[in-house]
Amino acid sequence: MTYRSVPFNSYNFSLQGGVSLVTGGASGLGKATVERLVQQGCKVVLCDLPTSKGSEVAKNLGEDNVLFAPVNVTSEDDVKNALKLTKEKFGKLNNVVNCAGIAVAFKTYNFKKSTPHSLEDFSKVLMVNTVGTFNIIRLSVGLIGENELDSSGQRGVIVNTASVAAFEGQMGQAAYSASKGAIVGMTLPIARDLATQGIRVVSIAPGLFRTPLLASLPEKVIAFMEKSVPCPSRLGDPAEYAQLVQSIIENPMINGETIRIDGALRMQP
Repeated sequence: MTYRSVPFNSYNFSLQGGVSLVTGGASGLGKATVERLVQQGCKVVLCDLPTSKGSEVAKNLGEDNVLFAPVNVTSEDDVKNALKLTKEKFGKLNNVVNCAGIAVAFKTYNFKKSTPHSLEDFSKVLMVNTVGTFNIIRLSVGLIGENELDSSGQRGVIVNTASVAAFEGQMGQAAYSASKGAIVGMTLPIARDLATQGIRVVSIAPGLFRTPLLASLPEKVIAFMEKSVPCPSRLGDPAEYAQLVQSIIENPMINGETIRIDGALRMQP
């Protein structure tokens, strides 16, 4: 058996000149990712709800660099329109980062109030987090597939956002954990589906991050949460998530995997 060594620096890893689409890009992990990609010379299509601050974020980062596309990730028409705008504005698509997501907190059954978990709420979380992520993937890879193969035999990268709740869901997280567990579960089969086209698929499972949702909690609660993280004993910075996104895109051997970024946190019941 002959082993062919290829110099690492022979591959083209630079984000410079690439085009990325980021969902949930108006705030939190998504916004940090948009900012990071722009800093690295990447053009970005920022997708978020029409009611979000997406237009403002795009304006602040420069409308030559960022295009805001109002998108409900569960809508086929919205996603198709965003991809149409991507092609018209930037001519191509290299990477997709799925950050859009929602959560509810409710036990399977509230015995004090004799109330079961809302089926509507459960379905909505799965629709946005899981179905929405898949909707973005299934439609965007058509455009990514139009790219020429690069020097490493690849055309683009899909990065999804799961959660440590996929592995250690807490009480009241049945819907959220199910939606994120599904993202973990579909990462490898989609990576295998798209391998022949040179498209990689990777998921990130963040722990506790200082997103707008967590930042709005009382400081005592935040301090308690920070102590639960072994090292570093604090909430993650969205910029650290964005740094991992960049590393995944730039490293051609990361594929079909879910990567935890949680400071060794293991959630307790």
